[in-house]
Amino acid sequence: MFKGILTEFKKFAMRGNVIDMAVGIIIGAAFGKIVDSLVKDVIMPPIGLLLGKVDFTNLFLVLKDGATPAPYNSLAAAQAAGAVTMNLGVFVNAVISFLIVAFAVFILIKAINELQAKMDAKEKKEEIATTKKCPYCCSEIAINAVRCPHCTSEVPCEKTDTKKKK
Repeated sequence: MFKGILTEFKKFAMRGNVIDMAVGIIIGAAFGKIVDSLVKDVIMPPIGLLLGKVDFTNLFLVLKDGATPAPYNSLAAAQAAGAVTMNLGVFVNAVISFLIVAFAVFILIKAINELQAKMDAKEKKEEIATTKKCPYCCSEIAINAVRCPHCTSEVPCEKTDTKKKK
């Protein structure tokens, strides 16, 4: 029984979709760390400087004092004292990180959609024509037809089996 479950799991795990998803999750986690560092170490310090030397990681409200009463110099000091805090700066950093990741995913999806549209257009161009329009009744007829089955008009025969659609 266990061997059957193991075999079924192995079959499931070796599917292309699952492996692609795993690679995506791993790359996404690494990308998340890069974005987190970008926000904390590159973007937020200049913004904090412009707003009067505010360090967003230490922007918090004390809801309840800890073992030692407020004021606390940093979020770490408040948490070490056991104070209950609302961590606004951490939240702002998380929102900015999310916006950066969302924008990067948007750019990626936009590029993929453009490539897909180009590939679809190329495939459509390369399709072989199998029908043509009757010049008299405008019905679709076989490309090698000499008479229209709809209006029975004689249609000039085109010997272009390999002609591509436009």
